[in-house]
Amino acid sequence: MASLTKNPNVNKWVDEMIALTKPDKVVWIDGSEEQLNVLREEACSTGEMIKLNPEKLPGCLYHRTLPNDVARVEDRTFICTSKKEDAGPTNNWCDPKEMYAKLTPMYDGVMKGRTMYVIPYSMGPIGSPLAKVGVEVTDSIYVVLNMAIMTRMGEQAFENLGDTSNDFVRGLHSKANVDPENRYIVQFPEDNTIWSINSAYGGNVLLGKKCFALRIASYQGKNEGWMAEHMLILGIEKPNGEVKYVCAAFPSACGKTNLAMLIPPEVYTKKGYKVWTVGDDIAWLKPGEDGRLYAINPENGFFGVAPGTNEKSNYNALASTRKNTIFTNVAINNDDMTVWWEKLDKNPPVNATEWKGTKVNGPEYIAAGNKLAHPNSRFTAPAVNCPCISPEFNNPKGVPVSAIIFGGRRAKTAPLVYQSFNWQHGTFVGSIMASETTAAAAGAVGVVRRDPMAMLPFCGYNMGDYWAHWLEMGKVLGDKAPKIFNVNWFRTDDEGNFIWPGFGDNMRVLDWIIKRCEDAVDAVETPIGYEPKPEDINVEGLEDVTTETVKGLLSVDKDLWKEDAKGIHEFYAKFGDKLPKELEFELEGLEARLG
Repeated sequence: MASLTKNPNVNKWVDEMIALTKPDKVVWIDGSEEQLNVLREEACSTGEMIKLNPEKLPGCLYHRTLPNDVARVEDRTFICTSKKEDAGPTNNWCDPKEMYAKLTPMYDGVMKGRTMYVIPYSMGPIGSPLAKVGVEVTDSIYVVLNMAIMTRMGEQAFENLGDTSNDFVRGLHSKANVDPENRYIVQFPEDNTIWSINSAYGGNVLLGKKCFALRIASYQGKNEGWMAEHMLILGIEKPNGEVKYVCAAFPSACGKTNLAMLIPPEVYTKKGYKVWTVGDDIAWLKPGEDGRLYAINPENGFFGVAPGTNEKSNYNALASTRKNTIFTNVAINNDDMTVWWEKLDKNPPVNATEWKGTKVNGPEYIAAGNKLAHPNSRFTAPAVNCPCISPEFNNPKGVPVSAIIFGGRRAKTAPLVYQSFNWQHGTFVGSIMASETTAAAAGAVGVVRRDPMAMLPFCGYNMGDYWAHWLEMGKVLGDKAPKIFNVNWFRTDDEGNFIWPGFGDNMRVLDWIIKRCEDAVDAVETPIGYEPKPEDINVEGLEDVTTETVKGLLSVDKDLWKEDAKGIHEFYAKFGDKLPKELEFELEGLEARLG
């Protein structure tokens, strides 16, 4: 099949990949519905995918991966730079020459007897100056069909690249034998290249997602003067129709998707407030012509965790999955060919197929201590399905960002919300981001895990250099820089119960954040940053939360913070002379203010 582009750089690279992997057949993906339908039919005929109920879940497909292949594999993920220090202490490093020498024999002839699919795709709206082009070659129809949802895929992606540019990310993927012992997810930032082998699961094989949009893009951003961040993008529309945009970064299990698709409480909706989702996971941020910071969502869909998603926890995310969605590793209700997962509702199907493919009696299976859906089972849903998708979603310029919000899960230390003193201090606040482990995470409960800017597994270069780039961006933006905040929805009482209601009520905190960005409300200076006056957090309509409760949620325990500062010193020590002096200065300042 003929190439879809005249670009010699693309064609030369694709020819090299064909020569290496030796597929029986090569198919260029043009993005047309006709071609995708042929692939869907083929995947269903071989059993790789299963068609779901066409009335209840039109256009939806089901897929299961092997039990050894159900999540990202951080220990098999590498950043290969010519100098080890450029990868830094938080990444697995290998010399690029050594890694190419190790992997090349694995790819040699790996696609014999298979079809190679060549997928051109754009991260970001077609024609956007912030968008970037990738080409992924793969032997998996599952990858093609997911990339069709997650990216702007097909011939149109080459529009941004043109006929001569070499600025595209080269992605080579083969599921090979799905052998966990030889599974590698490798980024070569200096070569704009990603190689993935022996996995067929989402984040390891949809190379536009974490591999490109964060690991490679963060490195590109450092070199080109922009930022690739693990952040949601949200628009808050006020009753007068004005919309303010915020970006927010949270480690996993801290309510990021819920915040991205927030439904405001009744006291706000009655006044005419609305919330618009621009992105749920990744933001690319670049200074605009007016000097402000603009954000695009490089993705075109949501790759969400299914368990725990329901009408109450996230109505909009659930609504996004009602059509043209791919479900991976959830359970099937055999009576009507619909899907089920834990916490979807209280009625597990009696006639069920659990995620590994065994037919079971759902309620009995769960009673025996099993899960019908894998805890990391997923839905891949088109963003256009989301009831609150922003009208600006495809705006090539992106949206102007007023605030950046960091957050984690802390039982006692961090208050409900505080604002950094300035951009430099805000970078410090992001760099010390942490969550305490919950029962869900392996190991002990309550252990503090540092996850700076929620980028620990995704920063494509040395995190010390990454913080330096943040500080540099602050200088570029000057007084037009977004204000930086930290939130913590997870303060607990002495019995371990959450004090703040969370979910839609987080709008009450966003409301204060926007007012701070507009200089419409005062704040109280504390050793850690500016906090709201308790009466400035709207508690109207809340049963168990009074202004007195809010006062408690804003308390700063100096002893706990002094203890935390010790942990920050330990964490910073990893980075040696790569740690920016400004962050050392901010840590000293915090300790001085704590006395």
